[in-house]
Amino acid sequence: MNISGIISYPITPFDDSGENIEFSILAQCLEQLIENGSDAIAPLGSTGESAYLSQEEWQQVAAFTVKTVAKRIPVIVGISEITTSQAVNKAKYAESIGADAAMIIPVSYWKLTDQEIFDYYQEISDAISIPIMVYNNPATSGIDMSPELLIKMFKEIKNVTMVKESTGDIQRMHKLFEFSNGELPFFNGSNPLALEALCAGASGWCTAAPNLLDKQPKKLFEYVSQGDLQSARAIFYQQLPMLRFIVASNIPRTIKAGLKVRGIDAGLPRKPLRGPVAEEQTLLQELMA
Repeated sequence: MNISGIISYPITPFDDSGENIEFSILAQCLEQLIENGSDAIAPLGSTGESAYLSQEEWQQVAAFTVKTVAKRIPVIVGISEITTSQAVNKAKYAESIGADAAMIIPVSYWKLTDQEIFDYYQEISDAISIPIMVYNNPATSGIDMSPELLIKMFKEIKNVTMVKESTGDIQRMHKLFEFSNGELPFFNGSNPLALEALCAGASGWCTAAPNLLDKQPKKLFEYVSQGDLQSARAIFYQQLPMLRFIVASNIPRTIKAGLKVRGIDAGLPRKPLRGPVAEEQTLLQELMA
């Protein structure tokens, strides 16, 4: 499977109590992301508050997303687990419901060696047959995977077929391209780095921005793909203040607040996360305007 372009992250909407998932709102958000030109949907990442969901809720959101998207575009289910067995169980479930791929990030209390990380992905790969996107984001996982390790896993683990790189270091992406001779498909996971990453050869951009910026992220990808860098720069700098704000102000909080401005009430992030303070809400409305 060749995936490229904009991989969009949906939120997980809650009711006013914060205890129940609003699946009708999730359906509305998924349709909006598809309409805005998403090339794939990636539920249950940090935007979807995966770490704050029960096992049953995680399964419900995964299954509902796959069913709602209905093969119109690929669904890449997010998995972040401390233990290998838990990650394997979720990966097998994702495959069983018809997910097209799994985006997997190991999280750890103890620092993992490269061999332990390699074995984590190897065991998951051995248990499923769908593609795996290795997700590197040390800021949230506590684990930093070097370009050399990422390329080694791509070459030696059967189902590892792509990488999401979210350190915000463009040199990492240069190394992924250079050291793999351009063979490893890598995706940008740092919103403010979108223009540089796509110009550096990224296969696409994993982002929650289409929830609030409509078709602008897709247009940026298209302009770079067409070699129209003047238009790419123009539309990137138009988006940049919002991209910075999304990252700086907590992604699920910002996206849910922005959706509410647009008339979609997805609730608040699950506690202990909070909604935006007055200053954040004012700035968000100004940026959206």
